[in-house]
Amino acid sequence: MQDKEEERSLVNVENMLTKDGFTQDFKVTDGRLHTLDPRSPKSYAPDEVTIVDFYRFEGESNPDDTSILYAIEATDGVKGTIASAYGVYADTDTDDFLKQVEDLGKNLKKGHK
Repeated sequence: MQDKEEERSLVNVENMLTKDGFTQDFKVTDGRLHTLDPRSPKSYAPDEVTIVDFYRFEGESNPDDTSILYAIEATDGVKGTIASAYGVYADTDTDDFLKQVEDLGKNLKKGHK
């Protein structure tokens, strides 16, 4: 996980990841990870993706306002990101999917910048 002060904002981290090739936006529906690009829609099962890195952000005024940005790579080389709230505001579909990915032993590739 990255801790450099200049990378602490969600926008800065998203920009850095985009430069590193994480260009797709993902969402989880019906237990599968889907790209949001209508020109090239793709869908992945938990065993078809790897969490490359993740970044946690806390709200400045409210500690309950926390989110996590995940950098994801699929087995076909598609790279992108998905964000999830943390705690009581979490999207259970997204959290359940990412937990399955972690449980399959694909939790982190330590080589990302």
